[in-house]
Amino acid sequence: MGMSHEESEPTGPEATEETGSAADEETPATDANADVEETAETGAGDAEAAGEGDASNGTGVGEGDFVRLDYTARTVEGGQLVDTTSQEVAEEEGVADQQERFEPRTIAVGAGHLFEAVEDDFAGGEPGDSGSVVVPASEAFGEYDESEVRTVSAEKIDEDDRYPGASVQVDGQQGYVETIVGGRGRVDFNHPLAGEDIEYDYELLDTVEDSLERAEGLLGMYFDVDLDMHIATDEVEEEQLVEPDGPGESEGNADEGGEEGAPEPEFETVTVEKETLYIEQPPQLQFDQQWMMGKQQILGDLIDRLDIDRVIVQEVIDGTGGMMGGMGGMMGGMGGGGEADLEAIEEELEDAEVDADELAEELDAEPEE
Repeated sequence: MGMSHEESEPTGPEATEETGSAADEETPATDANADVEETAETGAGDAEAAGEGDASNGTGVGEGDFVRLDYTARTVEGGQLVDTTSQEVAEEEGVADQQERFEPRTIAVGAGHLFEAVEDDFAGGEPGDSGSVVVPASEAFGEYDESEVRTVSAEKIDEDDRYPGASVQVDGQQGYVETIVGGRGRVDFNHPLAGEDIEYDYELLDTVEDSLERAEGLLGMYFDVDLDMHIATDEVEEEQLVEPDGPGESEGNADEGGEEGAPEPEFETVTVEKETLYIEQPPQLQFDQQWMMGKQQILGDLIDRLDIDRVIVQEVIDGTGGMMGGMGGMMGGMGGGGEADLEAIEEELEDAEVDADELAEELDAEPEE
């Protein structure tokens, strides 16, 4: 619901853009389905270290472990629902339509997916443990600050938003309209839950070891959409620097004037294995602001936390939507290209008694001065 915080193969020709530690490597060809392929690569990072939590030492869940949690969070005063993983609770509260699904979430302990007080409460626990913990306002959404309620010019508020309770942006700050009087508006820039203590009731269902399930869980924290993904071990050719055999090798690289110079670096092409996570980007993410702005950071964090080398995001364009699909509809269904469409156009020109050659000549003619 996002109120608290935040294997199909591709088809067609491919275009690849790489960033990260191995930006100059040759990206392996995937199945013949990919239309557009974008690669984000930042290296393996400290994934192995990040995955070693206290659980590996037999002391229960700890930093870096992946766990699956079921929880519901409410304000202590008033019992207002803040977040839940329960479909039943969502339906009871009338918020079941606010996101695609409500189900237990996979999180990485220490990644900031939950308030620290909640993680501290189940630290060292085992699957099957449950509990309740109150997160004080100061550690949740902050204390309520009266100075954050300010009077601003009504001109800074869109006319459609000049009513109490409206969510507005004023000078780059998010706020809520309290009142509008004449040419002035009273806006509260505190978080809606500022000053509220938050109580979490949770159950630690199990730990998560599978890399694909971990990836699905992490991405599910940011994007309420099903993502087709799979992990493959690819063989990739890359250039590696050849280390000189010894100090004598550099002595033979003096220039013609007899002066010693630094040896020219030598590279060799080697084949290495890359553990790769492939993600098929669905159409609904194409214009998603969070996906466009935060993709590199989110996928970089995913690489660091999983035992993988890189992530390849594949965008599939199947011709059923987007601007080109819309243009086809606007042109009476003639869009899409191909010989059949050309024949249809010629037939329509004949029916309209228009000479196609004459029309082409007129279009190519230079306009008179």
